[in-house]
Amino acid sequence: MRNHSTVTEFILIGLSDDPLVETLLFVLFLGIYVMTVMGNLTMLLVIRADSHLHTPMYFFLSNLSFLDLCFSCVTLPKLLKDLLSEKKTISVEGCLAQVFFVYITAGTEACLLSVMAYDRYAAICHPLLYGQMMSSQLCVRLVLLSWTLASLNSIVIVLLGVNLDFCGARTIRHYTCELPSLLPLSCSDISIHIDILVCVIILHGFGTFLPVFFSYARIIYTILSISSRSGKAFTTCSSHLIAVILFFGSGIVRYFMPTSGSSLDMLSSLQYSTITPMLNPLIYSLKNKDVKAAVKRTWEKYLN
Repeated sequence: MRNHSTVTEFILIGLSDDPLVETLLFVLFLGIYVMTVMGNLTMLLVIRADSHLHTPMYFFLSNLSFLDLCFSCVTLPKLLKDLLSEKKTISVEGCLAQVFFVYITAGTEACLLSVMAYDRYAAICHPLLYGQMMSSQLCVRLVLLSWTLASLNSIVIVLLGVNLDFCGARTIRHYTCELPSLLPLSCSDISIHIDILVCVIILHGFGTFLPVFFSYARIIYTILSISSRSGKAFTTCSSHLIAVILFFGSGIVRYFMPTSGSSLDMLSSLQYSTITPMLNPLIYSLKNKDVKAAVKRTWEKYLN
């Protein structure tokens, strides 16, 4: 942690400085946090308990629920604490730790959404070969690969943060620690840091989005060419498509537009780090007959 001796902690401006607004926001985000935890834990329990859901699609969905749990726990507890505190501070070490966990969870989720798009492509475009294409061994390897790629990506980003010099300004114009918000505070030359960050974000962003794009291009083509199954086929992937739009859409706004500390920056971060993890269980359960039936069977099983 060299060259950080002159700054030991940062000040987060948070979402508001009005005590009444902060109280209302605390109630709102506490409700979001509880719904996120309960919803994703329910998905994990149902998928684990119901043998009808022991398929590749629901294996990936259970991993997505676990990721959403982790993602919400990285940002929301600190946000809730700050909403009740007059002094919104975080140590340099704590800030860099949060940077790492934000990027590893978000990066893994991006990879996993890409993998899930390939799974839907295999199921709809090659239904007879689906069992061979998505074997249990391959599914496990794809999840491990997602974590590995995101870990490497996060390590590179954290190393960029560790090598920044902070010697003056220490107010982060955000509610959480992310590298784009730290760069303006540095008193060292950050041009190389910006270049590396842009390369990492582009490689990881497009590397995960392009498989989604091409998978859905083939899916749409296949659905249109088989009109008799089009409604049912589209239903099986519509939930995933909504999750992709919510996650990647807010990520594009946050990382492919200039960082300004504006309300748009905060709203986009809130979207992918708090709102999307809460909505994913609802999206996949409300639009999925198998999940709703499994929830009913699991509920009846535990009642009896």
